[in-house]
Amino acid sequence: MAQARDGAPRRVAMVSVHTSPLEEPGTGDAGGMNVYVVQTATRLARSGVEVDVFTRATDRGLPPEVELAPGVTVKHVVAGPYAGLTKDDLPGQLCAFSAGLLREEARHEAGYYDLVHTHYWLSGQAGALAAERWNVPLVHSMHTLAKVKNAALAAGDRPEPALRVHGEESVVHTADALIANTRAEARDLVRLYAAEPAHVDVIPPGVDLQRFHPEPDGRNAARRALGLPAACDVVLFVGRLQPLKAPDVLLRAAADLVERHPHRRERLVVAVLGGPSGTGLDRPDDLQKLAGELGIGDLVRFVGPVGQASLADWYRAADLVAVPSHNESFGLVALEAQACGTPVVAARVGGLRTAVQDGLTGLLVDGHQPRDWARALEAMLATPRARDRMASAAVAHAQGFSWDATVAATLDLYGRVQRPRLLRPRAVRPLAAALTAGASGA
Repeated sequence: MAQARDGAPRRVAMVSVHTSPLEEPGTGDAGGMNVYVVQTATRLARSGVEVDVFTRATDRGLPPEVELAPGVTVKHVVAGPYAGLTKDDLPGQLCAFSAGLLREEARHEAGYYDLVHTHYWLSGQAGALAAERWNVPLVHSMHTLAKVKNAALAAGDRPEPALRVHGEESVVHTADALIANTRAEARDLVRLYAAEPAHVDVIPPGVDLQRFHPEPDGRNAARRALGLPAACDVVLFVGRLQPLKAPDVLLRAAADLVERHPHRRERLVVAVLGGPSGTGLDRPDDLQKLAGELGIGDLVRFVGPVGQASLADWYRAADLVAVPSHNESFGLVALEAQACGTPVVAARVGGLRTAVQDGLTGLLVDGHQPRDWARALEAMLATPRARDRMASAAVAHAQGFSWDATVAATLDLYGRVQRPRLLRPRAVRPLAAALTAGASGA
């Protein structure tokens, strides 16, 4: 492991309660946040910072510790039943998780960790207690915001509970620094959560440019590897299958497309990569049923989650990638697709407005009406030359986002919050206070 740069912490406790960096993105609660934690932790370690990632144990057979990469250790904290808990059940296990987190640090000499970096509000609650006890800075990445999600719910989707809203408010006013993916997210933190602007840093996520990149004859080679016809139009969806991600919008748009342009049916392949998650677990077969009801069951391939190497092939094989989400804090899928040279059709929401350059690297669609999405898909499929120009621009755009740049900015932030004069009194609000009481009695 490299020598840590001046001012950087020696050792960071990274907390990701509800999803492990060892899990495959695309199913359950594993998604872009998993990628974020893996990429930042491994690159921090290459910069000389040791990282311990604390996550809840979800399998009795898991070892207490797993080396993710040199200098990065995943630590499994036992908190509640190993299986059968949803993300909504986890607030009730935060006391047990926090106690396990504190016991881990107690095994070492005082000052073992220099900083706590938490991901998602559940982790922020446990991390706030640890940072308070260890007298170290707390850096928090929200990843998604309940108030923003609730303002853009899909039809029939459940709103985020008040407990999460209160928990996020607590973390915002407890953390020494907040990391926002985009300026829009930073504005939301200030406007909706009364975050102090000086405590919000905008650090965009990156893309693994060594894995996601164009290759010579990439589309044809990828289609051969995946068993796809060479002469077809491939529209790709990648993500967890839940109302928030709106895969149903893509299916309805595809049905509208082939109804208005029947010649498209012979060539169209809609590939759906990912597994049920969130409220999508309530009715895990709904998308397959919807495809049948729409008369496009023969056009849709439900592939399930795939590994990163195969994912890169899917991006290269596609003519375009659709990201119809109702909300995205950033949209790593859109960036990965563009890095592979594939244009994106995305909803004009959240971080997708940063990840996709409208008219240059893809198209942004206002709203979620299937007819509007069908028009956007047709516009892309019907103009291969324009699509090729977008593909070239997409690669250049993605080159501006790298995980190395993300980690360099994160290290700079770590250095600033470690300066004693920048640390502010930590106001532990009711949720964290309850955890303190619970952990004291553990």
